[in-house]
Amino acid sequence: MNDSDTPVPPPQPCPADGGAPLGAHEELEEGHAHQNLTPRKLVLLAVTAMGVVFGDIGTSPLYALRECFNGDHGYALTRVNIFGVLSLIFWSLTLIISLKYILFIMRADNRGEGGILALEALARKQTAKFNSKWFAAGVTLLGLFGATLLYGDGIITPAISVLSALEGLRVATPFFEPYVVPLTVGVLIAIFAVQRYGTARIGAVFGPITVLWFLVLGALGISHIVRAPEILMALSPRYAFEFFANEGWHGYFILGTVFLCVTGGEAMYADMGHFGRKPIKLGWFSLVMPALLLNYFGQGALLLHTPEAVVNPFYRMAPSWALYPLVALATMATVIASQALISGVFSLTRQAVQLGFSPRMAIIHTSRQEIGQIYVPSVNYAILLGAILLVLAFQSSSNIAHAYGIAVSLTMLITTLLAVVVARYVWNWSLAAVALVCAPLVVVDAAFFGANVVKIANGGYIPLVLAFVIMFLMTTWVRGRQLLAEGIRERTVSLGDFMEEIEAHPPLRVPGTAVFMTGSKDGAPLPLVNNLKHNKVLHERILFITFTTREIPHVPLAERIAIEEVKHGIWRIVVKIGFMDDANVQAILRQCCAQGLWVNLSDTTFFLGREIVLASKKRGMAIWRERIFAFMGRNAQSPAAFFNIPPSQVIEVGMQIEI
Repeated sequence: MNDSDTPVPPPQPCPADGGAPLGAHEELEEGHAHQNLTPRKLVLLAVTAMGVVFGDIGTSPLYALRECFNGDHGYALTRVNIFGVLSLIFWSLTLIISLKYILFIMRADNRGEGGILALEALARKQTAKFNSKWFAAGVTLLGLFGATLLYGDGIITPAISVLSALEGLRVATPFFEPYVVPLTVGVLIAIFAVQRYGTARIGAVFGPITVLWFLVLGALGISHIVRAPEILMALSPRYAFEFFANEGWHGYFILGTVFLCVTGGEAMYADMGHFGRKPIKLGWFSLVMPALLLNYFGQGALLLHTPEAVVNPFYRMAPSWALYPLVALATMATVIASQALISGVFSLTRQAVQLGFSPRMAIIHTSRQEIGQIYVPSVNYAILLGAILLVLAFQSSSNIAHAYGIAVSLTMLITTLLAVVVARYVWNWSLAAVALVCAPLVVVDAAFFGANVVKIANGGYIPLVLAFVIMFLMTTWVRGRQLLAEGIRERTVSLGDFMEEIEAHPPLRVPGTAVFMTGSKDGAPLPLVNNLKHNKVLHERILFITFTTREIPHVPLAERIAIEEVKHGIWRIVVKIGFMDDANVQAILRQCCAQGLWVNLSDTTFFLGREIVLASKKRGMAIWRERIFAFMGRNAQSPAAFFNIPPSQVIEVGMQIEI
């Protein structure tokens, strides 16, 4: 076989042992099976969703009302103020969670998936019609910054939730005072240590435990509301207006603390893809919202007749015999809430990698049945370190509350702005309809964010600084990849010229299949050109594989692969994946086999390019920023591991490229 005209083995049927079957996360079709639910299935999904979707917002009663009256900026514990704060809590939950998220934002799903990056991708798809790079860049940067803010939330939520739960031990007896912080650190280490095993085994108990938690919240609230039923008058917005009238401009800043009762709304939206909108809606209106309101109003009733309980009204509601069981239940609830947010951060990281905003990272699937159950080791340890440092630095949940809220409030504001784009240009609402629905939501979100700005000096800068650092790294990676692609294009030989060369000087063809990963659909991969230049041979069959990420969560399996025969035994395979799909080369080759392009995996060699980035003054970014990009590239996960390629069958071809 020494010329290009040597017959190439034709496509053959797949061998009987053509590889292991695709995992469940590789077979997912577009969309979700949440459309036609039986009543039984709907209730089951709603219960299952309790631990994942409502865990974060469900632990807010541990500290939200307490901080309104007992924090550094606490307000006088008067009857008018108690009624006013409760009225603000009720209307915040109603406007932000019930109306904004449940009834409006959750309609803006990207093929069933929620979350700010999914929303950004949905909005960005519409920017092409404006032919404006600035508008597209603005939408992208807005969504990207909102996503980075959630990393700060991922650090703060486990810290404040677990610490506030264990602070109940201080209420039980002063003996536990010196042990609360060490116990919190221990629980946090345990939470993050088990992430590698996934939540498949314990996920079944999350829902029932959280249901029990909400039932206990409601029962505790009712036990005190019956002693002061007049507290229910705070449902009227009149008391909120009276509070602002009495407190004046100073009263505006109470919104920064009241906002603690709605943190978790963004997590609900992010987890929508796992359960669908209907189960979340059912769970919220049937159990979660009533339980939260009953507990908040019960705490208010307690404060009316026992003002000294303001130190920790949640635990003061419980009878002495129930205190230790309540601490145990609250700790389990906060563990579940932390788990839900950690899983959300893992999912966000995966989306960022697939969309090209982040270097490749090790992403481990912990379940073959559930696509959302993944583990990202580097992110896991980073969040654990951040949460522990936060607990050690602030020592109490009240202190951490100073840093909590500003990142979430800004994320919520960004989510609303992106939803405006979707409503106008995806749903084709009129300007009047957009203004009528969205303008009040923007005003409310802006008001909460403005009230949270005062927290910056007291710790609120932490999530903001973290978000800006991650944003800087992501934009550096995106820009660096663009410059690297330009450098590669300058060296790339057109496929036509390459074909003419091998026709003019036929190389030796050796048995087997060679696979080349390439980002170009028109050029010959540089590793192929270099291999031919130095080794003077070509394989019998050559496959070019190009992955393209679409701005949808999942690409149906039937639409994922396009196979084209070029000539001389060269085939081009274009693979379309969604930002929640895996770039699994072995699975792709098995699917090619099923479509008639036979590939013997044991006789296949994978050629991967290894670009060595050299910072220069040629173009693009400042040299120091180019060096950061080069460092990120060197520490990214290897292409073989990311694309699930057997390392023993990989040949890496190095090349130096100046950017």
